[in-house]
Amino acid sequence: MGPTPENVLEQYHTVTGFPRMPPLATLGKHQSRWNYVDVEDAVGVNRKFDQHDIPYDVLWLDIEHTDGKKYFTWHPSHFANPGTLLDALEASKRHLVTIVDPHIKKDAGYDVYNKIKNHDYFTKTKDGGLYDGWCWPGTSSYPDFCNPAVRGLWATFFKMDYYPHNRVDLWTWNDMNEPSVFNGPEVTMPRDNLHKCSSNSYGVEHRDVHNVYGFYHHMATVEGHLLRAPNVRPFVLTRSFFAGSHRLGAIWTGDNMAKWEHLAISVPMLVSLCMCGTSFVGSDVPGFFYDAEPELFKRWHQLGIWYPFYRGHAHLETKRREPWMLGEEITQNVREQ
Repeated sequence: MGPTPENVLEQYHTVTGFPRMPPLATLGKHQSRWNYVDVEDAVGVNRKFDQHDIPYDVLWLDIEHTDGKKYFTWHPSHFANPGTLLDALEASKRHLVTIVDPHIKKDAGYDVYNKIKNHDYFTKTKDGGLYDGWCWPGTSSYPDFCNPAVRGLWATFFKMDYYPHNRVDLWTWNDMNEPSVFNGPEVTMPRDNLHKCSSNSYGVEHRDVHNVYGFYHHMATVEGHLLRAPNVRPFVLTRSFFAGSHRLGAIWTGDNMAKWEHLAISVPMLVSLCMCGTSFVGSDVPGFFYDAEPELFKRWHQLGIWYPFYRGHAHLETKRREPWMLGEEITQNVREQ
């Protein structure tokens, strides 16, 4: 290896691959919140960015846009007409991202669950039974993304004739893919859960593939984008990642806090990732948890424009954070930065 740091990075990429060219719009400003209330709310946010002359490129929808946290669905009343939002964004030359997590609601009326179960593609317990854990939808099962066949099935859920109101540029956010299990040991799957991976039987323990579970979830989603539109650049954000994730899409540093020390630590975190070959990275601006004081809000957005991936995001219980909600001084600052 070496002899220079530049040589080491080049040699690393010859092994793990090079980053995929992202869609141009994803290099701009992203606006997210857990959660915009409904179609009218989201359309209104898009409109007000124009009214306040603040540039942004991508709007995000968190878990509440779905029907009961069932991914690849839309809330039957709050997001009954997502085409209205998609059309408004298209007219503004902007894009939409929806969240698609790996936990699948255990619901006999949910087609995604039934398809995966009927193929026997869910992760198993140490005794060979179907593993159930607790996450946003309640009782959930977890696809064995280490199995290439599972990734192939997952990709089909992104097809234009499967995901309702789909567009070739409807992008995706993969969260909770460590995987997170609220009632699990260490808030994840038991280490002795079983995966099939590329073998003929469920004989691979989770302890041996835990660190690549999110990597393969990310990979499966990118495969879905390419199956949907082979000549359109995919964009998928992931929270969990591994060596080689940089060639799939963007990564962010997870649920941070609206505190000055979290602003400060984001810089060495992101620089370290870039030095390790993972360059399309960012941190939530101005912190996910808690309400940011005006000065922190302003300074973090000034820093955020230098993140490779720049997204404003907020927890469900925080005050609204669109720049105009903090007054004219903040609005002007964000507009002109």
